[in-house]
Amino acid sequence: MDLVETTLAERLAAVRGEMARACERAGRDPDSVTLVAVSKTHPPSLIVEAIRAGVRDLGENRPEEAAPKISAVAALAPDPVRWHMIGHVQRRKARLVTRDYALLHSLDSLRLAGRLSHYLEAQESTLDVLLQVNVSGEATKEGWDAYQWDRRSSQRVVVWSEIEQVLALPGLRVRGLMTMAPIVDDPEVARPVFMALRRLRDALREDFPQADWSELSMGMTDDFPVAIEEGATLVRIGRAIFGARRPG
Repeated sequence: MDLVETTLAERLAAVRGEMARACERAGRDPDSVTLVAVSKTHPPSLIVEAIRAGVRDLGENRPEEAAPKISAVAALAPDPVRWHMIGHVQRRKARLVTRDYALLHSLDSLRLAGRLSHYLEAQESTLDVLLQVNVSGEATKEGWDAYQWDRRSSQRVVVWSEIEQVLALPGLRVRGLMTMAPIVDDPEVARPVFMALRRLRDALREDFPQADWSELSMGMTDDFPVAIEEGATLVRIGRAIFGARRPG
């Protein structure tokens, strides 16, 4: 679909159609997958247009950029929405994500978890989080190193130990996992990454049944149908809905 010659509502409908077809291929209920429309770099006016078209979950990358945008959209939007923080959060900015967000997708270290817990305890509040793990082995990816976790016993020990500590921290409610797949031309190349995340989630659920583990955040514009086929419950889609990312 030509993004220039279509409306946002048409692009959103096309994405939802692809999601439904992927669910059908996998024998899944379409309601089991949540579309997070990635609104980073886009202005409140365009976000409100998306909300009017039916978007209810929005993803932002930078806490400092998102804060004024969340306020502006709240003043303009016809319906309430859920905000997701999907980008890397620096520890010095942790306080910024302890409010306003329905879900933090990118809890990527024990140190960040500790900082968040500190603020949440002081606020007497809680935050739903996903643990970001690197199952692709790419050096540029954030998160716990879980590449070939099922073959590297020493690495598994480290990951399991740190996750056990995260689960014990007050204020944090672990809901599942998130990963970033490699950016590739053929989405099938990303399938093993999505499969690895699902297997990792299943292993963690068996060993740490006290946590939820129901959510898998994986899949973006170029590969979300494959991610859905492999069990994604949250797909993060920006360009296919809003068009190319704006500079900034």
